[in-house]
Amino acid sequence: MGWLWKLATWALSFASSGAVGRVLDTFDKRTDAQTEKERMHTEVTKEAIRAEVEAQKAGREILIAEQGRWYTAIIRPLFALPFVIYIWKLVVWDKVLSLGATDPLSTQLSDIMLTVIGAFFIGRTTEKVVDRIMSGRGR
Repeated sequence: MGWLWKLATWALSFASSGAVGRVLDTFDKRTDAQTEKERMHTEVTKEAIRAEVEAQKAGREILIAEQGRWYTAIIRPLFALPFVIYIWKLVVWDKVLSLGATDPLSTQLSDIMLTVIGAFFIGRTTEKVVDRIMSGRGR
């Protein structure tokens, strides 16, 4: 029982000697350092996001400036035009009016057609959605 008393006495003297305060101060400093490190990491992340948004804005402005010219704005529609004609002929001439039969596209041309149509519709939709989000109207 004597050793238990000595242990209790030592614990009380340790607690009252300020050592606990020093331990707690060290713990607080470590916590503050971690909090500061997390804050700095958050600021770096925010700056990276801001830089990416500015780069996207600059790219969009260049695209808008280029699309302002008729010869750059017409490239996408001209690229899609043969496939539009092909599909219209299939639907209207061959199916609706029953006036002919069109040969199927090769596998490569069929893949290109699906890519062009997907890029045209999905790409434009994506551009509009991103534009709304970036301008704050997406809420």
